[in-house]
Amino acid sequence: MTTSLTSGLRDRAFRWIADDPDDDSRVELQNILARAMGGEPGATKELADRMAGPLEFGTAGLRGPVRAGPNGMNVAVVTRTTAGVAAWLTAQGHPGGVVVVGRDARHGSEAFAKAAAEVLTAAGFAVKVLPGPLPTPVLAFAVLELGAVAGIQITASHNPPADNGYKLYDASGGQIVPPSDGQIERAIEAALPAISVPREPGAEVLGDELRDAYLAKVALLPRGPEREVKVAATALHGVGADTLRAAFERAGFGDLHVVAEQATPDPDFPTVAFPNPEEPGATDLLLALASEVDADLAIALDPDADRCALGVRKRDGSWRMLRGDETGVLLGWHVLSTVDKEDPLVATTIVSSSMLGEIAKEFGARYAETLTGFKWLVRAGEGLVFAYEEALGLCVNPGFVRDKDGISAAVFAAGLAASLRAAGRGPLDVLDELAVKHGVHVTDQVSLRVTDLSVRERLMAGLRAAPPASLGGTDVTTEDLLPDADVLRLTGEGLRVVIRPSGTEPKLKAYLQVKEPVSGDLAEAHTAADARLAALRADIESRLA
Repeated sequence: MTTSLTSGLRDRAFRWIADDPDDDSRVELQNILARAMGGEPGATKELADRMAGPLEFGTAGLRGPVRAGPNGMNVAVVTRTTAGVAAWLTAQGHPGGVVVVGRDARHGSEAFAKAAAEVLTAAGFAVKVLPGPLPTPVLAFAVLELGAVAGIQITASHNPPADNGYKLYDASGGQIVPPSDGQIERAIEAALPAISVPREPGAEVLGDELRDAYLAKVALLPRGPEREVKVAATALHGVGADTLRAAFERAGFGDLHVVAEQATPDPDFPTVAFPNPEEPGATDLLLALASEVDADLAIALDPDADRCALGVRKRDGSWRMLRGDETGVLLGWHVLSTVDKEDPLVATTIVSSSMLGEIAKEFGARYAETLTGFKWLVRAGEGLVFAYEEALGLCVNPGFVRDKDGISAAVFAAGLAASLRAAGRGPLDVLDELAVKHGVHVTDQVSLRVTDLSVRERLMAGLRAAPPASLGGTDVTTEDLLPDADVLRLTGEGLRVVIRPSGTEPKLKAYLQVKEPVSGDLAEAHTAADARLAALRADIESRLA
């Protein structure tokens, strides 16, 4: 269907152009509007999409393509967003407080961080800007270290190269949770046009002291004295390489090999189709390097270094990446087997493997499951010593970073690998022992990408109206988590499926788990679990088609 250039669409575009303080964005939108007014159908459709915003401010902040218009990441959007955040902070009783601003190295990040800092400075806040592109966990650390009332990180994490984002932390050092997101969104709606929002230079640009303080804390994470371990690592063209090198050096790990082609920040991510360690092919260069240098462990950070993926050598000598759940239970086990805190708590989400709960029970520790997202995990309860989510989010250091932290997880994992090497063992040995003790837990995910978000709503409504009586040949019962979350949880004997719309992508996601007890041969239990998982996956795919 052809999109027509209505007078309303044309006038909204003219108004936005007039109110945009950025010369390049104005020219960009003017060119699209001119082509639309000239009758070019594609231009009219693009204009309508750009004007369909604003980007929704949720608990993950903002995320979207870098482009002009309200439905994109640009200086005007960041300016009005920050004006809303400033108004919200003032309403919460924090006028004039410290706010820390950081950024990654994506397209637009430097300009967006500058705009945010200048809006906050003009609003009377004591703004401290991190010195250049740094990992997101350094920003999260800075909020607590400086006693800030908020922290803003300009990043789109592992999104495609065309995207950028705006991540907000509150005074607790964690990401915001409801009702704060709704309050901020209303404050943004009430903000002045971007060109009228006051901006003032003069924010304090910090030196290396915050990063140094962070690295000093990270250096204390390894459990045990062993440091002899060879590690291959990649930053996937993000901002993590230099900080990872410094963290390893501080912690005493001297044998680190970084993928050279991916070590320097590059917003175009030229060697990967999608800059996410979970994506097929993203870690090919890493695993090749691990094999070449005969490493004991492979580590992949995502572009803003808040996620960490581990690669291990199989018994046949080849390499593979661990799934997020495998990494989570491995590091969770290591925390619980070495923790010196009384009555510790570990946590994961409702879509992650349930094995962590069984490991916690073995150690007499408390265990919690939360809704998806680290904003919930870091609020799981007092005494939290470890949290993870299946999407490679790991927090081994909740005392000084209340969010996922890929740098700290990497150092902690290197310490585990060194201890295992000294004992003549490896990560797969631990995972096998856990499987024998607690059963083989295998997980998978089915994702349906949609162009029309109403498709997700229709599918969720259909499942609620007529939930399946069985999945993969197993009888199941359905639990609806509304109104707390738009989530359906289906469980049966040794089986669990959690279905939810993604909060950051146009996807409907189904998280699958099968558990198979080990009564004899471990390999046979794995085969049986894999067969059940394949049947379950086929069933779910047909229902979401």
